[in-house]
Amino acid sequence: MLLAAAGALALSGCQYEILSPSGWVAEQERNLLIISVLLMLIVILPVLFMSVYFPLKYRADREDQSDYDPEFEHSNKLEAVVWGVPILIVVALGWYTYVYTHRLDPYRPLDHLDAGAPVEVQAVSLDWKWLFIYPDQGIASVNELVVPAGRPINFSLTSSTVMNTLSIPALGGMVYSMAGMETKLHLIADEEGTYPGRSAHYSGPGFAGMVFDTEAVSDAEFDAWVEGIRDEAEPLTRASYLELEQPTMNVAPRQYGSVEDGLFGRIVELCVEEGKVCMGHMMMVDEQGGGGLEGVGNAAAYSYDRARTIDGFGNLIELPPLESNGGHGGDHGAGHGSDEEAMNGDAQNSLSYVLAMDPDALCSPTGAQTEAKTNGI
Repeated sequence: MLLAAAGALALSGCQYEILSPSGWVAEQERNLLIISVLLMLIVILPVLFMSVYFPLKYRADREDQSDYDPEFEHSNKLEAVVWGVPILIVVALGWYTYVYTHRLDPYRPLDHLDAGAPVEVQAVSLDWKWLFIYPDQGIASVNELVVPAGRPINFSLTSSTVMNTLSIPALGGMVYSMAGMETKLHLIADEEGTYPGRSAHYSGPGFAGMVFDTEAVSDAEFDAWVEGIRDEAEPLTRASYLELEQPTMNVAPRQYGSVEDGLFGRIVELCVEEGKVCMGHMMMVDEQGGGGLEGVGNAAAYSYDRARTIDGFGNLIELPPLESNGGHGGDHGAGHGSDEEAMNGDAQNSLSYVLAMDPDALCSPTGAQTEAKTNGI
């Protein structure tokens, strides 16, 4: 009893959202977990029992040894049990895993729930905070996720740097966010409440503070929250996003009253910064054979990670600027200067190779006249 009490006291701080879910997705995942455990207990419990029973019953110093049969070789009944039961368990596990895998596909919308109009949320994992953009409402928030209860939430996820995972255990499983890629996740909160969320993938020194609360509220409260942000908060532009993107730890929630058009698409394509080549155009250049030696001088337009290099404490490391040579061979070490100069200094020469490949490839002044066409945004 004392040991049981001590165990209960030690576990009193644990949270059991996984076994006590508040959303349809999390409930289905809980059911699969319980079904799998019960099926495996069909093997585990008898094995635990027999591991104690047989050594005691057939110990060498027992008084009655009349059941000893040195001629025993085979039993069809025993073989049927030894092979048949595990096969049935594996078949059952495979069937339930198949059913729930398709039912809980994170890319599958929750339209079958007939739960009302979904809310679109574009989630960006930063160092070390979460940015949530509401494209239909035209607002954004940092480390604060407010959703209407009883309506599906369609997440589109990406990352500004390293991989992270969006995890709200009470509402469902987690999905990775990765730089240069867009992943999907669909969740729903069945009832109003506050549900903790966080990144569940270690991403550096500020990882422990990369947490947020998910507030599931009524439709009226959600609309009021949106209107309040629109009236009071500052806008989220490409410039303010680049400022927000800088590594910071334990960031308090904040809001943005408007969001620049196409910002999330540029975040995914890694070309928010002026003068950067978008991923789609970069892949086009690669498909056509790459830049070769003539493209060496345009390296700054393709560089992304250098500006986000950090040390072990989360501080930015300033690296030497990339070289620019005008894009047509010659002395590749001739043009030293900042990355911005390398990208935007002499538009006629240093960017000529990229623009020759595709005039829409840059989000720089050189390509500004076709910027609406760039990347489809």
